[in-house]
Amino acid sequence: MPIQIATINVNGVRAAFRKGMVDWLNANSGIEILALQEVRASDADLDDLFAQHGGLAKDGGQWHVLHDVASAKGRAGVAIVSKIPAIAVRTELGAPDFDSAGRWLEADFEIAGKTLTVISTYVHSGEADTPKQVEKYKFLEAMRERMAQLISTTDYVLVTGDLNVGHTELDIKNWKGNLKNAGFLPEERAYFDDFMHKQGWVDIGRASHPGEPGPYTWWSFRGQAFDTDAGWRIDYHLATPKLAAVASNYRVHRAASYDTRFTDHSPVSVSYAL
Repeated sequence: MPIQIATINVNGVRAAFRKGMVDWLNANSGIEILALQEVRASDADLDDLFAQHGGLAKDGGQWHVLHDVASAKGRAGVAIVSKIPAIAVRTELGAPDFDSAGRWLEADFEIAGKTLTVISTYVHSGEADTPKQVEKYKFLEAMRERMAQLISTTDYVLVTGDLNVGHTELDIKNWKGNLKNAGFLPEERAYFDDFMHKQGWVDIGRASHPGEPGPYTWWSFRGQAFDTDAGWRIDYHLATPKLAAVASNYRVHRAASYDTRFTDHSPVSVSYAL
């Protein structure tokens, strides 16, 4: 059976659970690995939420929880929650003096005799012409170097998460109005050209919808963005070629209506036949 992997920026996991994330988990019980971004909670908080939903593996339940907390309390935070135990975990990214805490989490899983590396990452949102954008470029550069290492040494790697960049004009509804805004700056998009066109990573979302706008994965809570589908595609599954070759069933889990959303992003799931 293929293994189903999903990624979701929860915009605060405690709030997401209060707003209906549990219902989504129950309706998608086939998901075996779940990458989370913007957890914005403590280890104890995250453990408690998944202990109440299916239980923790250490207590005889189904969920194994890995979590990297951001340096600043209540900010960022990435996690990988799985029904399969990880055999190795890494959080290092970039130079030793670079603070990537809460933004990059790698986990290795043994599946069908193969080692699958799953990464949950949360790229800075940035802000053009400010120090926030400088930090975003530092992170993207560190990410570029690590992804080059991974694709050259490992067959089955999946980079998932909220990457906070729309790669092409197909990835943002209002791309003309965002040419000078963080998330669609030429310098940011050039990193994605490098990932896909130079390094060889496969964007499963785009491969599944070639030449089509979207499907979008994030909509502002403000205005009518969700109702008019004025969104951005910024939540990704980037796979090594061998992993992409066994990918299927790419799906954006768009909420039925604005008031049924538990976050401003939609979960994105893919099945991989390892």
